[in-house]
Amino acid sequence: MPYVEGQTVHDADSHVMELPGTLERYADPAWREALAAAIHKKAHEGDWPDKARALHRDPEFRAGQAENLLLRKNYQALGAFDREDRPLTVDLLGFASQLVFTTAGLSLFDLEHGDDPALAVEAARAHNRMMVDYCAVDRRLLPTGYVPLVDRARAVEVAREAIDMGCKGLMIPSRCPKHHAHSHADFDPLWALAQAAGLPILFHVGGEQKLDPAHFNNGGPQVLDFHGGAENFTSVSFMAIPVSIWQTLPVLVFDGVFDRFPDLKFGAIELGAGWLPSLMQFMDSGALAFHREERIQRLSAKPSEILKRQFFATPYPHENVGWIIGNVGEDMCLFSSDFPHVEGGRNPLKRFNESLEGVSAAGRRKFFRDNFITLMGAGLAADLHDIPGLAAA
Repeated sequence: MPYVEGQTVHDADSHVMELPGTLERYADPAWREALAAAIHKKAHEGDWPDKARALHRDPEFRAGQAENLLLRKNYQALGAFDREDRPLTVDLLGFASQLVFTTAGLSLFDLEHGDDPALAVEAARAHNRMMVDYCAVDRRLLPTGYVPLVDRARAVEVAREAIDMGCKGLMIPSRCPKHHAHSHADFDPLWALAQAAGLPILFHVGGEQKLDPAHFNNGGPQVLDFHGGAENFTSVSFMAIPVSIWQTLPVLVFDGVFDRFPDLKFGAIELGAGWLPSLMQFMDSGALAFHREERIQRLSAKPSEILKRQFFATPYPHENVGWIIGNVGEDMCLFSSDFPHVEGGRNPLKRFNESLEGVSAAGRRKFFRDNFITLMGAGLAADLHDIPGLAAA
């Protein structure tokens, strides 16, 4: 019996838990040593990867895979790193499709803000090969390709290669590039390429500017996160997650990128959505206050209306999704499981359903199905829109 029954649900956020050394295998041989040095972490040392592989081969462990589907997280989860197990994972989850992201490379290892743009480009190309290969076992798995913005001249080249090899969405960082804006005119060929291909541009948590470390020095003991360590999210670092996207979206709208490419869709994945109503109002206020700017006068509509036309976001399961939808409308929010990450929780469907109390049946269908189909465009084949045998309600 699958986790989801009786309805079509698309998962806008899932991950592969790549084991150490995986990405390097997909890199051009000439770049493997440099890439390995750039991404090496102490957490990658030791024999734990071998133990993780052995655990997933253990018959007793595998016997409990169905009942523990949402209880086992990260490297213990079914299909976390072994692509051959992922189709069964999707079967047991009951999702019509899963948009699949990296885990280790969400920030491209900070290479975009380093001193070697060529290495950043090669890391992105290796990432894209890895994602396509992992997802090749099942059409329901939709691989995302990373497009680095550090090299304006090569961004469209990397994007074209990603599309040609089968990526269904193009991920870019929400953090501003080192020397230029997301809206730089040199990126117009990138947006044109994505629009022509019918594929979305995606932002994902990890690609944002992190909180200044000085904020953690409060004179008291270091606060540990729910993983038990100090290297991940705490209540304070969580607050910085939408700051970069808050800055980047107005740049893209005010500088006319959304209007020049009106069929191009953008998605903010695992960045939450509680900030979205305020941003939309703030952008409208900004446009009103600075209405004499020529770029503001050229906008096709109010900034909030432009976002409603082309932008989507995945709320966190602990956010008040009904309130968000009540303030931005039914056409912008998406369901996501964050499988197999701990942050997704053990019962995301239940938590979202509870948070959607008061939302119409049509609005719920948009949240779980329709909005994802609109966002993905040509990235989601028509025969994958619905679970076979289920008519769209």
